[in-house]
Amino acid sequence: MASHLASLYLSFFLLVALTCGVGAATSSPNCTKIGQGYHLISIEETSEGGLIGHLQVKKKNNIYGSDIQLLQLYVKHETDNRLRVHITDAEKQRWEVPYNLLPREQPPALKQTIGRSRKNPITVSEYAGSELIFSYTADPFSFAVKRKSNGQVLFDSSWDDTDAFGPLVFKDQYLEISTKLPKDSSLYGLGENTQPHGIKLYPNDPYTLYTTDISAINLNADLYGSHPVYMDLRNVGGEPFAHAVLLLNSNGMDVFYRGTSLTYKVIGGVFDFYFFSGPTPLNVVDQYTSLIGRPAPMPYWSFGFHQCRWGYHNLSVIEEVVDSYNKAQIPLDVIWNDDDHMDGKKDFTVNPVNYPRPKLLAFLDKIHRIGMHYIVIIDPGIAVNASYGVYQRGMANDVFIKYDGDPFMAQVWPGALYFPDFLNPKTVSWWGDEIRRFHELLPVDGLWIDMNEVSNFCSGKCTIPKGKQCPTGTGPNSTCCLDCKNITKTRWDDPPYKINASGIQAPIGHKTIATSAVHYNGVLEYDAHSIYGFSQTVATHKGLQGLQGKRPFILSRSTYVGSGKYAAHWTGDNKGTWEDLRYSISTMLNFGIFGVPMIGSDICGFYPAPTEELCNRWIEVGAFYPFSRDHASHDSPRQELYQWESVAESARNALGMRYKLLPYLYTLNYEAHISGAPIARPLFFSFPSYTSCYGTSTQFLLGKGLMISPVLEQGKTQVNALFPPGTWYSLPNPTSFITSKNGVNVNLNAPLHVVNVHLYQSIILPMQQGGLLSKQARMTPFTLMVTFPAGATEGEAQGNLYLDDDELPEMKLGSGASTYVDFYASLKQGSVKIWSQVQEGEFALDKGWIIEKISVLGLEGNAAPSSLQLDSVPLVGGSDMEVHTSDQKYSPEGQEDYEQKATMVDVSGLKIPVGKNFAMTWKMGVSR
Repeated sequence: MASHLASLYLSFFLLVALTCGVGAATSSPNCTKIGQGYHLISIEETSEGGLIGHLQVKKKNNIYGSDIQLLQLYVKHETDNRLRVHITDAEKQRWEVPYNLLPREQPPALKQTIGRSRKNPITVSEYAGSELIFSYTADPFSFAVKRKSNGQVLFDSSWDDTDAFGPLVFKDQYLEISTKLPKDSSLYGLGENTQPHGIKLYPNDPYTLYTTDISAINLNADLYGSHPVYMDLRNVGGEPFAHAVLLLNSNGMDVFYRGTSLTYKVIGGVFDFYFFSGPTPLNVVDQYTSLIGRPAPMPYWSFGFHQCRWGYHNLSVIEEVVDSYNKAQIPLDVIWNDDDHMDGKKDFTVNPVNYPRPKLLAFLDKIHRIGMHYIVIIDPGIAVNASYGVYQRGMANDVFIKYDGDPFMAQVWPGALYFPDFLNPKTVSWWGDEIRRFHELLPVDGLWIDMNEVSNFCSGKCTIPKGKQCPTGTGPNSTCCLDCKNITKTRWDDPPYKINASGIQAPIGHKTIATSAVHYNGVLEYDAHSIYGFSQTVATHKGLQGLQGKRPFILSRSTYVGSGKYAAHWTGDNKGTWEDLRYSISTMLNFGIFGVPMIGSDICGFYPAPTEELCNRWIEVGAFYPFSRDHASHDSPRQELYQWESVAESARNALGMRYKLLPYLYTLNYEAHISGAPIARPLFFSFPSYTSCYGTSTQFLLGKGLMISPVLEQGKTQVNALFPPGTWYSLPNPTSFITSKNGVNVNLNAPLHVVNVHLYQSIILPMQQGGLLSKQARMTPFTLMVTFPAGATEGEAQGNLYLDDDELPEMKLGSGASTYVDFYASLKQGSVKIWSQVQEGEFALDKGWIIEKISVLGLEGNAAPSSLQLDSVPLVGGSDMEVHTSDQKYSPEGQEDYEQKATMVDVSGLKIPVGKNFAMTWKMGVSR
C-alpha cells in the first residue's frame, strides 16, 4: 500500500559521517574520536568452554552520554563454523532481541564470579575453534577473528591514530565499534535499502538500519526491514573465501563502510556478534539460517503468478480480472485484495456492499474448485470503534501498546487506531483468535501483513478531535487529522546521537509509534521498534498454523533477522521506471542472503505509471522472481498483464517458461528450507572464483545454474550478458549454446517478447509441460534436461526433485506424503547413462507422475544413439518412444567463420515412473 510519506531523497552528502557519525556535529564540534576505549581487567574459561571477561573504561567522557564503566565480554565457538562475541553492561541487564522471539543460546548471567581471573592478563591471547580463531589485545581492548586454515583476518577492531575510526564505545544510547577490511573485500547485505550501485556495498554510501515506511524509490535510505548482517567475499591468490558477520541488535544504527573499514554506530542494546566461517557463499547462508531459522516452506501454488491492485473496488472487478487472465491465456494462480474488501478499512471485516459475503463466498468456492487461491491484506492497527468486535476484544484483553498508561493512539487508513503489542503473550493468543474468527467468516488462503514498520500518519501523542470528522472523505487519505502534540520530553524520543533516519535525520518517532511508548514488561518502543513487523509475523504464522492443518502463506512488508522462517517479502512501494526495474534485482538477491528467499517486487511498478515497453520487460524479469506478483496503486492506470496485447504475449512466453519450471522452483524451496540456499542467487554463489561476476547486478541465477539475463533499458533489443566459464545452453532453444574457458561477455538478441534464459553444464533440470494453473501444470509429464560441457567426451551431471503434499504444514521426508529424487548422468567412452535414486517413492507413484522425455545436450558427434536400454532392457521399435538428434552450434562474436558444434539427443514417448529408480543407457554413434 502507498507510503504515507512523500518521496524523501537524500538532500546532502554525509561528509561528517565518514569520520565521526551523522549526529556528531552537534555533540562533538571537533568530530574527534570518542574516548580511549576499554581495557581488559580479567578473563577466564567458562564451564561450557567459552571465555568470560570484564572490560573497564579507560577514561570517561560525556559525548552522547556517559560511558558504562564495566562491561562483560563473552566469547564462544557455538558450532564448528560459528563464533559468538557478546559484550554488554556487566552490572545491569540491557535490551536484547527477545530470546523467545529468536531462539538462541543465552550468555552467562551478569555478575558471574570470576574464579581464576587474571588481574594482569597477557597482552595477546588466542581462543581457537575448528574453523575460526578469536584473539584479543588487552589494553586498549580490541579483538580480531581470523580463519584457522590460512590466518586470514575476518574482523579486526584495533585502531591507531591514522585510522578514520576510533576505539570501542559503550554508552547507554550510543555504541560504536569498527573493523578494518582489506581493499579487495566485496561486501553484500546490510538492508533493507534500495542500492543504486548494485548488489555490492558501495564505499561512503550511507547504510542506516531502522524499519521505516518510506517508499522503496528512496535510494540509500532505511526502508521496511532491518538486517544487520553482511557477507564478505574475498579472492586470495585465485581462491575464494566467504564469511558473514551478524550484529544481532534491533536498535537503530548507522553503518559506515569506507572500503577499508566498517563502523557501527548504534543507539542502544548490546554488541552481539556472530561470525560465520563459510568458506563458500552457500556455506555462509547455511550457517546463518541454522542460527536465525530456516526459510519457511511455501505452498506449491505460491510459486504461481499473483495479481493484485489497490482499487479493486468491488467483487465484480476481481471476477472480471480472473476471467480476463483466462481469456488471454495467461497463467494466474492467486487473486489478491488490498483493503478494498474491508468494511471501513477495518481488519478482519468484509464490506457488505462492495463485497457481499454470500457472493464473495460463492466466488471463493468457484476459484478454489479449480485450484486458484485468494489472499487479503491485514494492517496491524485496530480501529478505535466501540461497535467493532476486534477492538472490543482487544481492549478486554489489554493487548495494545501503551503511552502514559493508556493505549497509544495513531492514525492509518481506518482513522484513529491502536497498535497490538505482539511481545505480549496475551496479544499473540488474541491475534490468533481473530485470525480464526476471520477465517470462519472468509476462508482466505494466506495473509498479507502491511504497514508494520510501524507506519503512522501522525507523530506524537494524539487524541480524536472533537467536532470534526477524521478521516474525511471516502477515498484513501494519509493526512493526519488527529489532534497531536510532539513528544520530545525524554531521551528516548530525542536521543543524543541522530541516526540518518529516512535519509534526512528524521526524528526516530516521526510517523511511527512514539519511541517512549511501552510494550509488555516495560520494554520501550525505542528498543523494540525494528522487530515490530517480525513479532507480528511470528504471531500471524502461529495463528494460521492452527487453521485446518495447512501450510501458512504470509507476505510481510517489514522484516528482521529470522523473518524468512515465517514469511515471504516483497520490496514495497516501487515505481514504474526502468531504474526501479534494475534496483529490484539487487534487493531480491540481498534478501536471499538475509534468509528470506521468497522475495519479489511489484511487477510493472506500484506507483504510476509504467509504459507498455517497460511492462513487457518487467514481466520478463518478474516471471523469474521467486515471488511473482503484479500490484499497483489505486491511482495508477490498470496494468494487469492482459491490458496490452504486447505485454500479454511477453507474459505468455515468460510465465509459460516459469510454469514449466515450477517443479524446479519448488525443489529450490525445499533446498532453502533445509539449508538456507537462496532461490534467486547472485552469480558469485555458483562461481565464487570468477571475480568478474562479484558485482553483477543485472543478471541472476535460479538455483545453481539457471541464469536470467533480462533487458533492463528502454529501447534495447540486445542485452550484453556475462557468461562465467563453461557451457551455457539457451533454455527456450537448446540447440544454441555459449561456451568459454575464461568467461565471456556476449551480446544476446532480445526482441520485445524474448527473455534470455540459459542452463549451465553438468546439471539435470526437471521440468513439466506448464499450464494456466499450477494445479494443472503439476500433473503433466516430466522432461529431464541433461547438460554436458559442449562436445565433451567425458562428463557428469546431477539434479534433484522434491515432491510433496504442499498443504501439509511441514516440508520434509518421512511423512508418507513426499518423494525425493536424485538424478545422475555420466558420459564416458562413448556411452551415456542417466539414472535416478528415489527416496520414499510411494507418494510420487500414487500421484502417477512419469518422465515422458529426456533431452541430453552437449554430446560429441551428430550420429543417432544405438543400443538404447532402460533398466537393462533394450528399447526397440514398435513403442511410442522416439529418438531425435539435433545439431547444436556456437559462433563466438567476431569469429563468424568458426563454429563449435555439439549434438542434442531427445528420447521421448517414455513412461518412466518418477517414484521408481531407473537407468537409461545408450552408445553414441560414430560422428559423420
